[in-house]
Amino acid sequence: MKGGWIYIMTNKPRGTLYVGVTSNIAKRAWEHREDVVDGFTKRYGLKRLVYMERHVEITDAIQREERLKKWPRAWKIDLIQSMNPTWDDLYDTLLT
Repeated sequence: MKGGWIYIMTNKPRGTLYVGVTSNIAKRAWEHREDVVDGFTKRYGLKRLVYMERHVEITDAIQREERLKKWPRAWKIDLIQSMNPTWDDLYDTLLT
């Protein structure tokens, strides 16, 4: 099976959070930024990719996403800050 990514989008540091899973992180982050798909991220303007985590198997990524969605907000913030303490938009790192 193809690998996958867990990612978190937001509108600003400590703002609204969205946890998602995808097999193509660059394409999916672009879709969020460009409001290509209607839904939660478009409604709340979540365009900033602040966390991503690679998994070799997509099934593992899906399981991890399901667990993260159940986490308290404070734990998600701690996870983001452990990798990205300044809440930088990681989208540009995907293009290099």
